[in-house]
Amino acid sequence: MNAARLFLTLISGLSTALLAFAVIYVRGDAGGVMMFLRERGKFKRLVTSGAAAEQIDAARTHLQQLAERLAAPDLATQLIPLELLIGVLSAALVWWAFGRRAARMDSGRERPDVQERMVIRFAHRVGRPFTLRDLSDRSPLNAEQASLTVNTMLERGQLRREGEGYALP
Repeated sequence: MNAARLFLTLISGLSTALLAFAVIYVRGDAGGVMMFLRERGKFKRLVTSGAAAEQIDAARTHLQQLAERLAAPDLATQLIPLELLIGVLSAALVWWAFGRRAARMDSGRERPDVQERMVIRFAHRVGRPFTLRDLSDRSPLNAEQASLTVNTMLERGQLRREGEGYALP
């Protein structure tokens, strides 16, 4: 779990920092980026169509002016510490979320409703009375979780005893 947690945390932090850099680089103007891409497409079609050299130069100049109006490389490089901070915050959030999940799984305190659904699905899949050993061997629940969940479900009337095993009512 730790390798996956570390890997996803790094990916999340770095990609968020890169996205923050990109957004600041274009001053958050997604419409301007789309306009630049449309104009670049027109320029490429003009070049491949065999247009005159002066038309191509005029289109290239127009495209370059549009890119200069849109981009703010100085601002983006000045705000690299902020972008990295945003990435670190994102990575910390992912690390924390995975840590909570791992702690819940390690302590055996998986959400009770999830464990109850596992028992119900198992009972339907088996189609006959089952024992705690069957449940712990053939489901994601360990013996302690299976025992606790089955006892809780017995108290609520969601399961009934049938000899040495349990069945759905």
